[in-house]
Amino acid sequence: MSDKQLSWKYAEEFIVERPEIAAARVHSSELGIEAVSPAVGAQLALLAAATGAKSIIEVGTGVGISGLWMLAGSPGALLTTIDSEIDHQQVARAVFADAGIPSNRVRQIGGKAAEVLPRMNESSYDLVFIDADPQSVIEYVEHGLRLVRPGGVVAVAHALWRDRVADPAQRDSTVSNFRTLLKEIAQSEAVISSLIPVGDGLLQLTKLSD
Repeated sequence: MSDKQLSWKYAEEFIVERPEIAAARVHSSELGIEAVSPAVGAQLALLAAATGAKSIIEVGTGVGISGLWMLAGSPGALLTTIDSEIDHQQVARAVFADAGIPSNRVRQIGGKAAEVLPRMNESSYDLVFIDADPQSVIEYVEHGLRLVRPGGVVAVAHALWRDRVADPAQRDSTVSNFRTLLKEIAQSEAVISSLIPVGDGLLQLTKLSD
């Protein structure tokens, strides 16, 4: 293992999850749902705190692990979370309840994000987190930038997609989607962007203006 890999491993293992998040991670594993890594979760909590987030929208609920992290970073925020898997949302509802999150702080919407996001109010959210169908990631980010307020943040999970995005030999459609997204973001003057190699890669965008 290289020194860089050791550093990445150390950064992941540096994070100690709260008991309620660790318990939710067990549920996620049992259901075969890939949850954000502890380091990604901690970064999401930091983003929520740094932006003073009061309104958060999430594409991809899973069992609520990323939601718990973001609400930990901003205890007064309202989380709107979208997922097409109703069974997963039922588990997430129990996870939020077990963590002591009041039901009025989490709005769960069952349905396809491509159908739900166009109905959401633009410039109304402080933080948008995208962790869903990678084939639609470009569309989701476009919606995210519409929904987030100036100065708010859009965060995108799996931006390095299984360590394949950095490998020129990898050219499948998912890798191509992320490469296209990253190229467009790098050329955009409407955002400040950062790509960090925690978890499976986390792209972070701060919207500069409407």
